[in-house]
Amino acid sequence: MGKVEKLRITAYEDETFDEGKKISDTKEFSVVANPEKYSIKYTVKHNKDQGAGDSHNNPKFTVAKSPDLNLDFIFDGTGVLEGSDVKTKTSVIDQIEHFKKVVFNYEGDIHKPYHVKIAWGSLLFQGVLSEMVIDFKLFKPSGEPLRAIAKAKFTGAIDDDLKKGLNKQSSPDLTHVRIVREGDTLPIMAERIYGDSKYYLEVAKANKLINFRSLKAGQEIFFPPVEKTS
Repeated sequence: MGKVEKLRITAYEDETFDEGKKISDTKEFSVVANPEKYSIKYTVKHNKDQGAGDSHNNPKFTVAKSPDLNLDFIFDGTGVLEGSDVKTKTSVIDQIEHFKKVVFNYEGDIHKPYHVKIAWGSLLFQGVLSEMVIDFKLFKPSGEPLRAIAKAKFTGAIDDDLKKGLNKQSSPDLTHVRIVREGDTLPIMAERIYGDSKYYLEVAKANKLINFRSLKAGQEIFFPPVEKTS
């Protein structure tokens, strides 16, 4: 049986998620116990206005919003959390403070909270925290919490340069559109387009792909311009 992979959250200065703008190791959070589930919400907006005398209402596409990721995080101070192989030695409050430093606290130098990358198995989500509620569940006689659950929602992020390209539907930057064939993977397709498979993460971000390891035949993928690196 292999080692259990833990969900990790890494903080970055901005929405480019450039490795050079990755915050120091103290700004990475690893869960005590992996979540039992997570949900991703996609929202597509349509204009449903009817013209005068028009008896039919044909919705017209207006915009596809960035996806939302909903996750529950468990903080435990009982010593050992059921279902986890990690002994929790820090208090619930200290665990929450560490979590907040990564996803919530306002960073004075960059004048905004950090952008975060959430990775676990096939899940790769890049975005920002949009809301969070912390429920305290179990207490010592002194009132100190022994268990807490944070219900968090993250909204997907897209960098400004790519956003400009997406808003120009006729932009030559969007000419590399490909249809997924049976057996295709994102690294394979990136190799075809760019001559190097290492750009597949940028393609995943551009297409807002959450589970980028599960492409479907017939799916349309566009390949944005990338800054080639050696």
